[in-house]
Amino acid sequence: MSLGDFSISASACVKALTRNQVDHVVTVPDWIQLSLHDRLNKGVEGIRVINACNENQVVTVAAGLTIGGKRPLVMMQNQGLYNCFNTLRAVCLDAHIPMVFLVGQFGREFSNIGHPTSESARTMVRIAEPFLQSIGVPFHILDKEADLLKLDQAYEQAQEQRTAVVLLVGAPMAWR
Repeated sequence: MSLGDFSISASACVKALTRNQVDHVVTVPDWIQLSLHDRLNKGVEGIRVINACNENQVVTVAAGLTIGGKRPLVMMQNQGLYNCFNTLRAVCLDAHIPMVFLVGQFGREFSNIGHPTSESARTMVRIAEPFLQSIGVPFHILDKEADLLKLDQAYEQAQEQRTAVVLLVGAPMAWR
């Protein structure tokens, strides 16, 4: 497999968001998902983008939207996920507000793509999966377009388990 096999296009991701009836994307922009941010900011019917100052604000705004009957998606990078742990714990694990996170694996080396992140030389990449396991947050890996079906599963899982579900985006999204 080549590096190009590990890519998700922004347009395919938008289709998956639309299929899952996402109506808001609450985000602190992430380089790994830059093409998706660009596509969403150009306008996608039925999806409103809300940019936040920090990841804690992302989680609390998305929680308010969920309580208000909306279907948000949270977007951030791995460092931001670590930053908002206490808020995620309070909102999703303790208050049981379901939430789906799309988290870019910022800092992942191109040489590590296609290999387990546990082999990454970068701490913030290497610890993402063990971190989520240790706090009991279900997660899925998004490495290629076929993996976008995991978004459907994540929304079902978040609702059924009344918790956060994280989708780890392993490679930069494509500009198509």
